[in-house]
Amino acid sequence: MSTSSFSRRTLLRSIAAGGAAIAAPSVLAACSTSASRHDVSNVGKKLTPWPAYVPFDGPAPDLPGTADGIQPGYLTYPAKLVNAVQEKPGSGQTIKVMTITYGTPPKPASANRFWAAVNKALGVNIEFTVVPDSDYMTKMATMTAGNDLPDVINFGGGHTLPREAEFVTAECTDLSSYLTGDAIKEYPNLANLPTYVWQNMGRIGGRIYGVPIQRSAPGNCLWINADAFSAAGMKDGWSSDDFMAVAKAATHGRKYGLGSSSPLLFGADVHTMAFGSPQEWKREAGGTFVSAYTTDEYRAGLEYMAKLRKADVFEPNVLGTSTVDCKTFFYNGTVASMPDGFGALSTSIPSIDGAFTLDAAVPYSPAGGAKPGMQRAQGAWGYTVLKKTTPDRVKLILRVLNYLASPFGTKEYELTHFGVEGVHFTRNATGDPIPTRLGLVESNVNLPFKYVCDAPQVLYLPGHPDAVRRNHAWQTKVAPMLVANPRWGLQSETRTRSGAAIDQLRTDTIGAVVAGRKPMSAWDDTVKKMRGQGLDRMAEEYAKDYAANH
Repeated sequence: MSTSSFSRRTLLRSIAAGGAAIAAPSVLAACSTSASRHDVSNVGKKLTPWPAYVPFDGPAPDLPGTADGIQPGYLTYPAKLVNAVQEKPGSGQTIKVMTITYGTPPKPASANRFWAAVNKALGVNIEFTVVPDSDYMTKMATMTAGNDLPDVINFGGGHTLPREAEFVTAECTDLSSYLTGDAIKEYPNLANLPTYVWQNMGRIGGRIYGVPIQRSAPGNCLWINADAFSAAGMKDGWSSDDFMAVAKAATHGRKYGLGSSSPLLFGADVHTMAFGSPQEWKREAGGTFVSAYTTDEYRAGLEYMAKLRKADVFEPNVLGTSTVDCKTFFYNGTVASMPDGFGALSTSIPSIDGAFTLDAAVPYSPAGGAKPGMQRAQGAWGYTVLKKTTPDRVKLILRVLNYLASPFGTKEYELTHFGVEGVHFTRNATGDPIPTRLGLVESNVNLPFKYVCDAPQVLYLPGHPDAVRRNHAWQTKVAPMLVANPRWGLQSETRTRSGAAIDQLRTDTIGAVVAGRKPMSAWDDTVKKMRGQGLDRMAEEYAKDYAANH
């Protein structure tokens, strides 16, 4: 790797040194340990201008959205679709892609009609490496330890990847000249991505290295079986005591009020923010950054989670449950709730198939009068980077990403989101594309083109206009409760170097405390360790980077 100052031995040494501190290998530890050689900070750099924003003039929504991410709602499917791309992006080239998935492994391309149809439309052969969420960290380590990087790599899903920014600057294409300002108009569907998405993805060393995957305002939330929760006594304006009572009432036999996947850790984001904690970081009026993990509110949320677990309202194997299994438990009624990202709405509705009413919970209020909050999504679920290559190859891949970003109301969006008519979906009486049995398997859940690149999200649920109305009303109600993370788009040398180890320490301790294996005092000890290992330095670096970006 002549373009970087790191070696494969550096990776192996870093993995060995991580030991018990990092359960998965140090994913991107192939990067140099010398921060001076991989200066990812934006402080003192000439900042590349953000791409121009040219919104798509698409179909008018039935329910209005907002500029900061509340989704426009569509009760029916557009009667007339337009083309967003005039020519095939490629002419038979092969592009290797690695991305995360929350679905089941797709059938191979030779037996997958959805995959084949998208490849044909793109004019390229996409070779997917699709990595389950639970294996993502380990797979990334294996990938970066080898000599053959894929052409396209997707970072996302909330994972803290060691030395991610350093890896990107060392091994990936600087896209600034292709995307900055009016240059992005060469790719009009990428120009349709709102400016806030690029800003929240952020620059690295003042430059633009990725294409963000847009997401709407709500972040991780608690999805509930509204029928079961209502029967258990759920009410408007509920308190933490009310929530405990509902969770207990919804738990009986081998059915549990609360479920969770291992990555979402008992719903830590949901409960700590309900107790008034910031989302990871808080920026004080004077510009100082404060870690959420050092606050009394975060600790109180963890203490409450431990009480929930002690009351036996969680499905017993939460820490050993994958994302896919958690969804299965929710859909089949084993658990009456699950924490998940807001994007779970569109995939859960067809999977539930009318078995119960799906809602997202409004945060409860903790005792003592703290104002409850809820996670505002970053706006960029993740971002896609390209390994270093020739300018012609870069332009080819950007054309592919531009196709995948085709907006709602276009023929290209229909293909990448619903598949082939008559194969993956049929139309109901009002023209909505309703998935066939094959369409539930061959889909962009199990073959996640949407995590390579995607259009701005809209609130549209084929054949379920009532669910659109319910969810739009919920989004409007919780909008004032959404709490942003001030570090979005910022860089910290310490985070890229030590963030993964610190986060592993945090998640290990939360798992042990909530599961009852350690006392709450273990959290206090962990906070001291995290501060010493880099949290305090991160706070200083974020404050400086924020000032440089604003």
